[in-house]
Amino acid sequence: MLGWTLAVIAAMSVGLSKGGLPVISSIAVPLLAQVMNPVQAAGLLLPVYVVSDMVGLWAWRKDFDRRVLAIVAPAALIGIGFGWATASLVPERAVAVMVGLIGAVFALNAIFRRTVVAEPRAPRVAPGVFWGAIAGFTSFVSHSGGPPWQVYALPLGMSKTRFAGTSTILFAFINAAKLLPYYALGQLNADSLGIASVLMLPAALAVLAGVWLVRVIPQVLFFRLVIWALLLISVRLIWQAV
Repeated sequence: MLGWTLAVIAAMSVGLSKGGLPVISSIAVPLLAQVMNPVQAAGLLLPVYVVSDMVGLWAWRKDFDRRVLAIVAPAALIGIGFGWATASLVPERAVAVMVGLIGAVFALNAIFRRTVVAEPRAPRVAPGVFWGAIAGFTSFVSHSGGPPWQVYALPLGMSKTRFAGTSTILFAFINAAKLLPYYALGQLNADSLGIASVLMLPAALAVLAGVWLVRVIPQVLFFRLVIWALLLISVRLIWQAV
């Protein structure tokens, strides 16, 4: 019973993130890791991510930044490929510490500078390629691509809906690209797909709830919540790893 309860909460956290509330899904794998191996948890949740992505793509189909996606998405493929090639060599704990430090430093800098909503600026290619590759790699290893992506995206000054839509579309692309490598590594099987199919409904409903929340939350409050959530998730990643 505890396992199913945690699984439903994890699936709903995935759905809320796909609805536009970023980094909430970062609690999904740690929740399931209480009752199963973290690698198995990541494999189990991937189909839930993909189905949630489909609902999110429909919800945000008209509000996203094409140039940002054109820069970051191809770079994420490089990171995914590197994660696949080094899956047996790179300790997940080291990745968690790296992601946590990146996110914590960025969030603390934003909090102390009080830069809740940045001025709009054109996306630059070199930083986008770098952070896109990091996001692809960390997403492949532990579904924690959110902090590196936000380090690049938040300073661009996108509106809350464009930020949410761009984030959802980017990670839909990343999660689809992860399906073949995960299958090749044996992290997708009939048992995990059967459990994931049960979790898809609460995840899909949570996507719609997330979309509604993004539209009603004031923009300054939205980005303040994003930054504080980024800090808390980053600290949790470091704490768990250490």
